[in-house]
Amino acid sequence: MSKMSTELVRHALNGPTMGTRWSALFHAARGFDPAPVRAGLQAAVAAVDAQMSTWTPDSDLMRLNAAPVGEWQPLPRDLAGVLALGLAIGRASDGAFDIGQGDSVRAWGFGPSPADPQAIRAAMQARHRPAFELLELEGDRLRKTGPVALDLNGIAKGHGVDRLAEVLRDHGIRDALVGIDGEMRALGLRPDGQPWSIAVEAPDRERRAPHSILTLQDAAVATSGDYRHWVSVQGRHLSHTMDPARGAPLLSSPASVTVTAPTCAEADAWATALMVRGPAEGADLATRAGLSALFLMRDAAGGVQSLAVGEVFRGRVTA
Repeated sequence: MSKMSTELVRHALNGPTMGTRWSALFHAARGFDPAPVRAGLQAAVAAVDAQMSTWTPDSDLMRLNAAPVGEWQPLPRDLAGVLALGLAIGRASDGAFDIGQGDSVRAWGFGPSPADPQAIRAAMQARHRPAFELLELEGDRLRKTGPVALDLNGIAKGHGVDRLAEVLRDHGIRDALVGIDGEMRALGLRPDGQPWSIAVEAPDRERRAPHSILTLQDAAVATSGDYRHWVSVQGRHLSHTMDPARGAPLLSSPASVTVTAPTCAEADAWATALMVRGPAEGADLATRAGLSALFLMRDAAGGVQSLAVGEVFRGRVTA
């Protein structure tokens, strides 16, 4: 067989989703047609958006939010799975990750509408009960036992990355790197037999630059930070990450938390939970949950201090 017939060709695909873009990087034999793969990837993230978006009024999630308390509602299989995972991580994090923050998210202007002072006051004055106390989930159906507005922005993007990985596997692609806006999942290895290299972004609002490089194989990574999406209130930047106890953005948190996990949905949700808990409580929670996490904190001199938890970041992050 000639060298030409076994040479691998690099394919870098991407497309729009969730207000940003998805990406997929893989290598295939010369002559491989990427068009069906591209179509499958785009269809997969479109289905996630149709089920879980809070920006689309007729999404399955918004239908669920509008449903009366006490009535069972049928769910698409993927949405049921994401809700189940979100509730499980909510319990495991003692409410630090809470999919029931929809009212607060919208009130502060992180949804499709601008911030509303009256809604902000209502969200902060409301009694805050975690979603796992207000939902009953049985297989592919769910009912609310009390008023709750669901928001899956802390897990849906990660699930979208996992769906991208599933599509590639369905097309026989075993080695690849897929992502949505920095949430990444590595399948197998690069063509040279090495793990995939992924940048952990520096928490800088003014520019995009790597803080360190993580090598990853058959695992996912997600970051929650205060430097990309925020609101400015009285000259102070407030992160899009909500404090479930207050119904308002976090007042004090790490600059970012990066988490590795078997799936990107898990990494996505846990990164949010650890942001809410902060470096001290968050590090203990990560250890108890068996997670690898990297906390980045700004210091008084304008630098960035780091705290690594778990073997992945202690052993495979390079500055």
